[in-house]
Amino acid sequence: MVDRLIAALFFILLFTIGGCDSGTTAARSLKDIKDSGTLIVLSENAPTIWYIDRVGNPTGPEYDMMTSFAEHLGVEVEFVIEDSLKDIFEELDKGNGDLAAATITITSERQKKYTFSKPYQDVTQQVVCRRDNVQPESVAELIGLDIKVIAKSSYSELLTALKKGYPELHWEETSDVTIVQLLEDVWEQKIDCTVADSNVVDINHRYYPELIAPFNLSREQQLGWVMNEVQIDLKKEIDLWLTNYKKNGNHARVMEKYYGFFEAFDYVDIRKFLKRIDSRLPKYRKYFEMAGEKYGLPFTLLAAQAYQESHWNPRAKSPTGVRGIMMLTINTAHAMGVEDRLNPEQSIMGGARYLAKMKKRFDKDLVHEPDLTWLALAAYNIGRGHIHDAQTLARQQGKNPFLWSDIREVLPLLSRKSVYKKLKYGYARGSEPVHYVQRIREYQHILKNEFQ
Repeated sequence: MVDRLIAALFFILLFTIGGCDSGTTAARSLKDIKDSGTLIVLSENAPTIWYIDRVGNPTGPEYDMMTSFAEHLGVEVEFVIEDSLKDIFEELDKGNGDLAAATITITSERQKKYTFSKPYQDVTQQVVCRRDNVQPESVAELIGLDIKVIAKSSYSELLTALKKGYPELHWEETSDVTIVQLLEDVWEQKIDCTVADSNVVDINHRYYPELIAPFNLSREQQLGWVMNEVQIDLKKEIDLWLTNYKKNGNHARVMEKYYGFFEAFDYVDIRKFLKRIDSRLPKYRKYFEMAGEKYGLPFTLLAAQAYQESHWNPRAKSPTGVRGIMMLTINTAHAMGVEDRLNPEQSIMGGARYLAKMKKRFDKDLVHEPDLTWLALAAYNIGRGHIHDAQTLARQQGKNPFLWSDIREVLPLLSRKSVYKKLKYGYARGSEPVHYVQRIREYQHILKNEFQ
């Protein structure tokens, strides 16, 4: 018995030593993944990657894409959330995940050790500082500043390369915090600057409006999913799937869903909005919640729409005569049972009822969320007839009339005489609903972050 135990321990030790010599644990093949029924994805908790929404469901661009890929394989997806990029690579080296999906930049150094999928997104590394602190405009002006970046990141790789030409350039690296925490540290002036990808900056300076990106540290770079170098069969399958995913428009829909409303940034407006969340919104929040519950609409959506309409001013008035916190016309107010447009509760209830009515005027078998909401908002702003014209125009151009990403491309054409004279409802300032929906989505994104 003792001899058997010694022999067993010897073979366990021999196997362990052999595994250590290779440097990594054997990665699973595509067949192994399919046979197991589960794709294990190493990821990180961040708004540009994977996160839990306000109702407790996982979401995020990486979540959506990896879930679709798993469905393509006919398996379930299991996300293993790590604390840092360093941890993700360590777990990938150990074979504790099939791939890493965490907005990881494809770099020459990483390609020496890992296999990358085809790129799925382009980003630029940006220096991020606070506008009333320091505003460096070149690498030379970074010298002497208190800079901190994520360890083992593409940011540290780039800074290391730049240091050859600027030997006095110094920075600190950390694995203990996320890039969002570093951005907050810059905002709180605990450090002077950090480096982040442009998509991360686009999202987060909505919450920290004093942040600026005074210059780009890199040219455009690409993001990809990471696998162990032996997983060639998995890479080929991902690349084939991604090609078709882009071709059928699913990739564009994911990008539009998470980034489509971050095309412009108004520092003054966002700063006022954040202040009014505390000063004005509490007076009306209960009405937004009541209306949302009655008409099946998120209260954050109604609050965001009301801010776009009136900045939460119940006595607001436009030159065209629309009035109140939801800026209703006299005819719309009467149709929605609103007796006093300046009464915030009545106005909010009337606006919610009207938006719900707009949603019902689209075929839910053809238009799905969130496109249904964006199209309904556009119809609230410009009228259902003009949206009908835009759908007609989309069909004529070979676009999808039921996707907001396609409709927002053709709406501005409604102001062109050569176009609108051929359409049923004629001229419209088509750029207005595009801007209208974009800003509401932006405000709602911030509100959801505040109240989740």
